[in-house]
Amino acid sequence: MESYNLAAMTKSLYDSPFSLFTTKSLRDLWGSVIAPSSLFSLISRLEEHKVLHRLERNKYSLAGRVVHDFLVANFLYEPSCVSLQTALNFQGVLPQFPYEITSVTPKKSITKSIDGKVFRYVHIKNTLFWGYDLHEGILMAQPEKALLDLIYLKTKGLATVHMDDYTIEGINKSRYYAYAKQFPLSRKDILL
Repeated sequence: MESYNLAAMTKSLYDSPFSLFTTKSLRDLWGSVIAPSSLFSLISRLEEHKVLHRLERNKYSLAGRVVHDFLVANFLYEPSCVSLQTALNFQGVLPQFPYEITSVTPKKSITKSIDGKVFRYVHIKNTLFWGYDLHEGILMAQPEKALLDLIYLKTKGLATVHMDDYTIEGINKSRYYAYAKQFPLSRKDILL
């Protein structure tokens, strides 16, 4: 491949509004310009030239662009939503900063270590995968839903919750109790 083509491909990446790419999205971006048989060779060359950074198999970030860890969390395992301690800390409900970036997913639970950061995805029922907002491209649970996700996991023996660690003034009580009705929780579990 000519260096001109490599430069053109690099420019097309930086001209795009995206910072995270899958192999498929790269194929879609360059589909009319590059032969499918050359795609992996081009990606390898862009990795060697530190234009693309491999996060994991078939997932890349664009060098030189700052990407929020929560956006990376959504990208690494889809569908997923930043929730639990991470969302509660970000929204000011939990003062302690969690070690892991925690998300919920209707898929199986998994933990990924990428670039020294731990991304933990916890399975919840498909019927409980709701109650999130989109903030600057990031799917994040509303604080009421994140707290209920955590309490729900506690009832399953998958999490610990010490309510005195939380600043519940930031919780909308009417939304919290409305959401709680959709969870298989007992009344004593949901009391604030």
